[in-house]
Amino acid sequence: MYQIVMAVDENESRALAEAETVLGLPRDPSDLHVTILHDFTNNPAGASVTQVASVRRARDRLEEAGVEVDLAESSGDPAEAILETADGLDADLIVLATRKRSPTGKAIFGSVTQTVILDTSRPVLVCRDPDE
Repeated sequence: MYQIVMAVDENESRALAEAETVLGLPRDPSDLHVTILHDFTNNPAGASVTQVASVRRARDRLEEAGVEVDLAESSGDPAEAILETADGLDADLIVLATRKRSPTGKAIFGSVTQTVILDTSRPVLVCRDPDE
């Protein structure tokens, strides 16, 4: 079984782009196990990962194609959560969707994608939202 950690934020279009990217891998969907991770950077209401629309949409798309899917959630630094989840699951691949940001925005706010790429020895597949 090929283990994938797919980090999903609240953006449904990016989540679906990630799901389609996973489905485009040269593997039979039944050989894939995807853990969809959503990090709540601020969750005072105690929401659950199952309440996040983007997570549900990505899960539904993967499951309808025959992919085994688990959901995971965390709170705090998204990059750290992705790296810890990937390590904990001994993931074969990390899938992320990047968003369009200006050079200034990247310098001021940093980049989850950049941190994950630089701080892991695992393969990272980065896709783009076709709507951005």
